[in-house]
Amino acid sequence: MAITSALSFLSDRKRRIVVSVFLFLLLSSLFLLFSPAPAVLPFFSSPSSHLSSSSSPIAGFAAAPPPLTPVSVPANASPPETPLDSSSRSNDRGRSTPPAAVEVGGSADANETSTGVSAGGDGAGAAAAAAAAGVAVPSWEVCEVGTGVVAADYIPCLDNVKAVKALKSLRHMEHRERHCPTAPRPRCLVPLPPGYRSPLPWPRSRDMIWYNNVPHPKLVEYKKDQNWVRKFGNYFVFPGGGTQFKAGVTKYIRFIQQIMPNIQWGTHTRTVLDVGCGVASFGGYLLDRNVITMSVAPKDEHEAQIQFALERGIPALLAVIGTQKLPFPDNSFDVIHCGKPLLELNRVLRPGGYYIWSATPVYRRAKRDEDDWNVMVTLTKSICWRTVVKSKDVNRIGVVIYQKPTSNSCYFERKKNEPPLCPSMKGSHSPWYAPLDSCLLLPAVSSSGEGNSWPISWPERLNIKYSTTSDNVSTQFSQKKIDSDTKHWKDLVSEVYFNEFAVNWSTIRNVMDMNAGFGGFAASLIHKPLWVMNVVPFDHPETLPIIFNRGLIGVYHDWCESFNTYPRTYDLVHMSYLLQGLTNRCDIIEIAAEIDRILRPGKWFVLQDTEQVIRKMDPVLRSLHYRTAIVKQQFLVATKGFWRPYSAGSESR
Repeated sequence: MAITSALSFLSDRKRRIVVSVFLFLLLSSLFLLFSPAPAVLPFFSSPSSHLSSSSSPIAGFAAAPPPLTPVSVPANASPPETPLDSSSRSNDRGRSTPPAAVEVGGSADANETSTGVSAGGDGAGAAAAAAAAGVAVPSWEVCEVGTGVVAADYIPCLDNVKAVKALKSLRHMEHRERHCPTAPRPRCLVPLPPGYRSPLPWPRSRDMIWYNNVPHPKLVEYKKDQNWVRKFGNYFVFPGGGTQFKAGVTKYIRFIQQIMPNIQWGTHTRTVLDVGCGVASFGGYLLDRNVITMSVAPKDEHEAQIQFALERGIPALLAVIGTQKLPFPDNSFDVIHCGKPLLELNRVLRPGGYYIWSATPVYRRAKRDEDDWNVMVTLTKSICWRTVVKSKDVNRIGVVIYQKPTSNSCYFERKKNEPPLCPSMKGSHSPWYAPLDSCLLLPAVSSSGEGNSWPISWPERLNIKYSTTSDNVSTQFSQKKIDSDTKHWKDLVSEVYFNEFAVNWSTIRNVMDMNAGFGGFAASLIHKPLWVMNVVPFDHPETLPIIFNRGLIGVYHDWCESFNTYPRTYDLVHMSYLLQGLTNRCDIIEIAAEIDRILRPGKWFVLQDTEQVIRKMDPVLRSLHYRTAIVKQQFLVATKGFWRPYSAGSESR
């Protein structure tokens, strides 16, 4: 009544305006009163918020937080031994009260501050800490990319426009291969696309993603008759179609099992390589059958297909078979789905493994298709692949399945030595930047002439080591060492990572282990609804064959260069005792910039290392406005901020 009386002297039009303003203020006050954390509102940010600052070197960045609360790290703290002596790793079994998981934009609680969380402040703190650690923190700038490159999708080693223009030939897909910038390497930041938001959670993300996170609609029109992807409002929706399975990928997977029962998805067959994978629906739905697929495709005119896959939460990697080998060990995959050239695919296919080919030459009778089929018949015979089955589904789509031999007898019995056999090789022969073989690689055989035995069924094979490389490189590692490493990581992850890190594990889907060793970290997470990209540095002991033998997946890489993935594709990046050796070849600033590029906003970087290394990395991350905490004296847990400091635009100037 009082409000009505106070407004009685106003005209009807003015009265409506005043009432509207009053209701807006009332509702805003109620919203703030009942909001769980005001810091989640960017327009009501606190002084310690990550979202605003006038003193940042880049407009829109928050000022760098103050230095960490000093934490005592034992002087004798040391990294674990290399995989050659991994059994000597110590296991910190102590337990303390874990800090609460930090949500994006939230402020540190009392527990976090007491364990060394940076909770906001000015840029002087990070600069002082960096100077004390002997690190020169740069004034971060946005990456300048070449003409035609989308700034928000920048991949330094695949978007080197200058290097590509200087190529003398593009005949063998050289322009799709890696051409990394030389010194100075990138020390810049990749912008967010306008409207970016946290990805949808798994398993919902397999079927739909936010349009603004990967705003590339070209495939919608280009592949509309094959049901790859559709746009639906603010989302991309993935119906599960593909070039050769328009009726749906689940029917296609079931059809393969029907015509080839021995494939035994999820028990006999665990690791799959899908070459030219589209949007990775084949690999995405094989996950339902406990099969993990490495889906690979180049960054080409099929716009953002690998970016779609990773945004969906499906394992994927940008790669092309041009003039160089794939970054996988010999004899590693149980099954390969499609792709060419066959010599390179034969190299990475396990003896006794299957190659599934579904393409028009299998089931059409046009002149070109018949010519291609005849070439395929000749080539598969020359590399001793046996045709197991050839069949058509109800939609008349054909599939042929070949099997790689388990012994070498066929290779020596060929009438023509074409392709020629590769000379025997001893010691390591990493495929990293290695040219493609023009010869046929023979798998290692026992004294009886039989090839390596097939791993036992999944999931038992996770804990068993086999040697399947042609030079028997993995025999240098004993089962005892692998068992010790497995136990070490199982205990460490269950007692420390799950209980004492401010990490919301329920939001993690894509995980990167930058120094995977035997794959123990990934094995410790096997019961979580996530997957791990196990990376073995190219100059480390060659443990990647063991990782594949355990039923996990991974790649070789050099972390002084950018990884073959799009920006914002991993929820957790993990680095254990790698950084010190790495900084002997490249700058810590360059490494931090690459970690920031591949890590999603609001997600986590976990560093396990010595006190000296942690003290160097911490101010660098805080200069990037990460929230950091030291846990149990040997871990640095950093949360990437979620901000929009600049507009991504579409292309560079």
